[in-house]
Amino acid sequence: MSVETTARRSLSTRAARNLATTTKTKPQMQSITTRWLLKMLPWVDVAGGTYRVNRRLSYAIGDGRLTFISEGDAIRVVPAELRELPLLRDFTDEQALAALASRFEQRELAAGEVVVQAGTPRTELFLLAHGKAQRIEHGPYGDDQVVDVLADGTHFGSEVLAGIDDTWQFTVKTVTPCTVLVLPGQSLQQLNGQAGPLREHLRQALSRPAPPQNKKGEAAIELSAGHEGEVELPGTYVDYELKPREYELAVAQTLLKVHSRVADLYNDPMNQTEEQLRLTIEALRERQEDEMINNPSFGLLHNADLSQRIFTRSGPPTPDDLDDLLSRRRKSRFFLAHPRTIAAFRRECTKRALYPPTAPLEGSTVQTWRGVPILPCDKIPISEGNTSSIIVVRTGVEDQGVIGLHTVNIDDEVEPSLNVRFMGIDDQAILSYLVSVYFSVAVLVPDALGVLENVEIGR
Repeated sequence: MSVETTARRSLSTRAARNLATTTKTKPQMQSITTRWLLKMLPWVDVAGGTYRVNRRLSYAIGDGRLTFISEGDAIRVVPAELRELPLLRDFTDEQALAALASRFEQRELAAGEVVVQAGTPRTELFLLAHGKAQRIEHGPYGDDQVVDVLADGTHFGSEVLAGIDDTWQFTVKTVTPCTVLVLPGQSLQQLNGQAGPLREHLRQALSRPAPPQNKKGEAAIELSAGHEGEVELPGTYVDYELKPREYELAVAQTLLKVHSRVADLYNDPMNQTEEQLRLTIEALRERQEDEMINNPSFGLLHNADLSQRIFTRSGPPTPDDLDDLLSRRRKSRFFLAHPRTIAAFRRECTKRALYPPTAPLEGSTVQTWRGVPILPCDKIPISEGNTSSIIVVRTGVEDQGVIGLHTVNIDDEVEPSLNVRFMGIDDQAILSYLVSVYFSVAVLVPDALGVLENVEIGR
C-alpha cells in the first residue's frame, strides 16, 4: 500500500466513483455498414415465396467464356467448355470435343505483342486463357481505336470452324503477358476428316437458317412501316421463354440464446434481450447484403449477363471505363464499388485533373460520375491479385431493372421479411429465439445489370 506524501484535504475521485452512476452507451458493433444496396433497391413482396421472371424468347448465341485447367506450366481448355463457341453450342459428343481440345497449341505472348493483324488471312482460332488484350479497329478518320478489351476466357476467330476463308477485320494486341491456346485451321481440317460427328454437326449448323431475331437476341416481331396503299400486313406474335427463371426466397437464420438470469436481472438501464436481438438483426442484414452480391445462385456478381461484363482498358478504373459501363444501359441508378476501388477511381480522376461532383443521398454526401452515385460496399470482394469489380444497376419493375425480393406480414415479424420466434426455455434455463430474414434479388432483363471486372486497385 502506497503512502501519500501529503495529507488529502478532500474525498478522492476514485472513492467518489463508488457512489456515482455510470453513463453507458448501447453495445457498439464495428461491422455495421451503410448497406447501400438494401437501401437503394425497390422491394417487391413475394407472397408465395417464388418470383417468376417471364421474358420474350431469346436465342442462345454461345458467347460465353471458356474454362481452362493448368498442370504446371501447361494449360488446357476443358473439352465441354468448347460448347461456348457459337457453332458448337448444341454439340454433345464428348469424345469429339476432347479430340478437338487436344489439338490446341499453347503460346506465350509478351505485353505489347500483336496476336492477329487486320487484313491478314484468318486461319486460326484463339482462346485467351490468361492475360488481357485489346481489340483494335481502324477508325473512319484513319486512326486506330480500341473497341474492346479481351480477358481470361474470351475467344476470337471461331469462324474458322465454319471453314470460311476471310481476313481479320481487327487487330488484337496484348496489354499484359498473355497465354493463348491456338487451333490452326489445318489441324481442324485433319480432325474433320477423322471425326464424322463433328463434321456432320458443323455442316448442319451452317446449313440451318438463323431464326429471325432483333439485336438483343430476342425472337423478332414482324412489323411493317412506311408503306402506302393496301399493303398486306405481316402477321406476328410475341414468343415467350418456355422455361422462365424462378427466384425462390433465400433465408439467413440464427438461434439467439439468452440465459434467463441475465434476461430477468440485468435489464437496467437497457434491456439485455432487446440489445442482443438488435445486434443479431444487424448481423443478419449484413449477411443478407453479402449474399445478394456474392451468392452463386442469385448474387449480382454471378448473375450479370456475359454481354454486360466488361474489362478495364488499362487496369485501374478510369472515367473511360465507367463511361463504357453507363453506355450499355439506360437509366443507370447507381454504381456499387469497394471503398478501395472508389479511392482508385478518384486517383485516376486526379491524374486527369477531373474532379467529379458530389451529391446528397439519403442524408449522406456521395461521389458521382455523370450524375450517377458511386456507393461504397465492402461486400464486393478483392482478389489476391488486388483486383475487384464495379457494379452498375438500373432498378425497378417499371424500368425492367434489378429488384429486391422479400415477403411481408409474416408471423412474429419485427422488420419487413424478418421475424423473431420464441423457441422456449431448455433444462439449463436458457431462452432461445429463432431470428430469420427472407430475401433474394432478381434481374428482370440482362442489360439492367453491368459489371466492370478485373479492376486493379493497388497502383
